[in-house]
Amino acid sequence: MLGSVRRCSHLAFARRAYATLVDPQEELRRQLCPMPVTLQTDAELLRDFKLKAPPSPPLPDFKPFVQSLVSVQDLFEARVHYGHRDGRLNPRMKGFLFGSRLGHTVFDLDQTLSLLHDALNFTAHVAYRQGVILFLSRHPPTLHLVERTAQECGEYSHCRRWRKGLFTNSEKQFGAVTRLPDLCIFLNTLDTVLEDHWAIGEAGRLAIPTVGIVDSDCNPSTITYPVPGNDDSIPAVRLYADLFKRTILEGKARRTKDEEGGKL
Repeated sequence: MLGSVRRCSHLAFARRAYATLVDPQEELRRQLCPMPVTLQTDAELLRDFKLKAPPSPPLPDFKPFVQSLVSVQDLFEARVHYGHRDGRLNPRMKGFLFGSRLGHTVFDLDQTLSLLHDALNFTAHVAYRQGVILFLSRHPPTLHLVERTAQECGEYSHCRRWRKGLFTNSEKQFGAVTRLPDLCIFLNTLDTVLEDHWAIGEAGRLAIPTVGIVDSDCNPSTITYPVPGNDDSIPAVRLYADLFKRTILEGKARRTKDEEGGKL
């Protein structure tokens, strides 16, 4: 009996001594993580990812193609430089103007050409990656151009009244899981004279990139790739539609060529 009491006292003393020497949190960490953990830096993680990931094929360069499609002379002849009256000017559009003549704003076509090339280049890459492209407009005189352009390049168009929630609540609107577009092209960004197209705000909430023709009375800050220019005249809209159609068809043709050549 005396020996068992001595053994118990020795065990209690050993536990108290161990508790004073070992931190409880450190012991818990050792139990949860018995092996030492080494944390990698971001550079090391990126290096390991590049070593393990298969090499991706180089993306095509559409910049020379889109630059050959249109020039400043083409924009001038299509009346792209015509803006609205000075009284309807949106303050955010002042940086895209060349000046004013006879009470009407005039666009700087050098800026328009550069921004148009960027928008066409992005559109070509979306088409090359087999993305869904949606053309939108609410301008009655040019609706037939927009719908025909989308049909000719094998894409989609929406030129009627926009029901709120078609993007943000698409599953309820269509009654099924719906694939949303990868790019929205607005040949007219206004729904009424004073309101932006409702699809612009919904696309922004869902991080869907947008390309838009912004006239002097529009808001360019809500468009991913704004193109300042006339959005009312038939020649200007016909030029935009033709450029986007040729760009999309070129992106799809390049995709087909690379697939047949075994690059993809």
